Amino acid sequence: MTDYLRVVTAAESREVAHHLARSAVEARLAAGAQVHGPVTSFFWHNDASGSGEEWQVTLTTTAERYPALENHLLAEHSWNNPEISAVPIVRAPQAYFDWLEKFVTPE
Repeated sequence: MTDYLRVVTAAESREVAHHLARSAVEARLAAGAQVHGPVTSFFWHNDASGSGEEWQVTLTTTAERYPALENHLLAEHSWNNPEISAVPIVRAPQAYFDWLEKFVTPE
């Protein structure tokens, strides 16, 4: 059985978020992506707390394709150390998993 993942990252602008989402889907590293925002984030950076407006990108992929997706997001991201995290998708209709796998499988 294939493991499926929901991957999240954030970007400083809508344009960067759209680029990350679109390029990952076009490269077949994610079957789909959504851009949410803006959101207000609170975080630690350079040993100080801060806040700012960000755009979240949520992508769906397989565990097998995750390393390539992570490398892609790191290469295309405008930040030096962006958050990229993944959580398993443990339940969904089989038709959803079939769709996801179809579009992240390299041709």
